[in-house]
Amino acid sequence: MKLTTWNINSVRLRLPLLKNLIAVHNPDVIALQEIKTADEFFPYEGVRALGFPHIEVRGQKGYHGVAILSKLPLTKPHRLSLLGHGDSRHITATLPDGTELHNFYVPAGGDIPDRVENPYFGFKLDYVDAMREWFAAQRTKKDKMILVGDLNVAPGEHDVWSHKQLLKIVSHTPEETSRLDQFQAGLDWLDAARHLAPAPEKLYTWWSYRNKDWRASNRGRRLDHIWLTQPLAPRLKRLDTLTDARDWPQGSDHVPVTVELQSS
Repeated sequence: MKLTTWNINSVRLRLPLLKNLIAVHNPDVIALQEIKTADEFFPYEGVRALGFPHIEVRGQKGYHGVAILSKLPLTKPHRLSLLGHGDSRHITATLPDGTELHNFYVPAGGDIPDRVENPYFGFKLDYVDAMREWFAAQRTKKDKMILVGDLNVAPGEHDVWSHKQLLKIVSHTPEETSRLDQFQAGLDWLDAARHLAPAPEKLYTWWSYRNKDWRASNRGRRLDHIWLTQPLAPRLKRLDTLTDARDWPQGSDHVPVTVELQSS
């Protein structure tokens, strides 16, 4: 099974780019973030025409929104609204082998890394805490789960182009990285990318639109993640970050990340 996560940054605008992704990787399941459309305007027919008949959507007009597209049947769809907030940031469904797939879009957190000066930053920190607390209360390490999405945190020193320069930049501050580390440790999640490509190898999934020659400067961050619980760890075969997607016409500032898992 191949599974891709991608912050597509508007599914209606970039629906043609899904064809490019399928041509390269032909995934069985695609988890999208920032679809930026209400449920009723999601391009269901276009997605089905690409070979994905099973679709779970949690949209939001103009902002956020997540979706799971699958060639495989999906059951038990569910949506979390953490902190009592109505933003569409999570959707989950269960795959045929019983694996629960969670797709998250974590708040970006604004520009100022101070919860007093910038309430959006505080909301982001609290959201990650709420994720950790929900899983700790509702799930165990023995459950078969995959967590994917734009977590908007580059946790490690080698997940950013400059550790020292980004320590005070939202997405790599100690307040964020420590919380994500605690969340990961809580259920002993396996970070698929770092399992297959350990540090100090540099890994990025996002490059700012502000950087016109992004490839030359390569000032990236690894914001998009795929985690597995330990029962699934032996099935992990390979991972690919489709860096070339950053150059696709009208491309997202994020690129797709794909894992391949052996059959159960």
